[in-house]
Amino acid sequence: MSAVRTLKVEELSRRYGELVVLDGVSFTLHAGQIAAVVGPNGSGKTTLLRCVAGADRPDAGVLTIDGRRYRETDAWFRAIAAAVLDDIDFFPDLSVAEHLQVLAYAHGGPAGSVDEVVTELGLAAVRDQLPVTLSSGQRRRLALASGFVRPRRLLILDEPEQRLDSAGREWLRERLRQEQAAGTAVLLASHDRSLVDATADTTIQVEV
Repeated sequence: MSAVRTLKVEELSRRYGELVVLDGVSFTLHAGQIAAVVGPNGSGKTTLLRCVAGADRPDAGVLTIDGRRYRETDAWFRAIAAAVLDDIDFFPDLSVAEHLQVLAYAHGGPAGSVDEVVTELGLAAVRDQLPVTLSSGQRRRLALASGFVRPRRLLILDEPEQRLDSAGREWLRERLRQEQAAGTAVLLASHDRSLVDATADTTIQVEV
């Protein structure tokens, strides 16, 4: 799996009817760099991440990886990018472990990664339960696990600290540092200033 050297977003704009959500946003993200999208509620942080992940289409602007335009359906893009957004779905009839095993297999991840991630995220005790039986905090951990079992050179996280306890947030800070050391480009949106200060190399300010 080749490294993502540069993600470039140029003059990205998104509107819904007359409502302008993003207006000419530009930034560059390099391998091994963590960029945090910050701004008040309603400023377009989630929309920006969805556009970068290919889950939403901008009305204007250019998004490229190493100079190559992409769509979410491109096989090469899906092989290098993992996104945990705010609307992640789970397979309702699969257990926690089975859900992660399917995702790892579908994206070419190593089989051993599932047990490792389940343990890291404190899901070992519920690995055989269905997602519907989990608490909101456990579902958030499962959502994060869904990203970390996939091969990735670009990791996109929408408020990953949500519903994590203090131990979970400390794990997240350390895991992001590990991703950075491995050369992964990380783009995250967060309201947690301590997480941003502890991990981000740069911030991307969006305004209402």
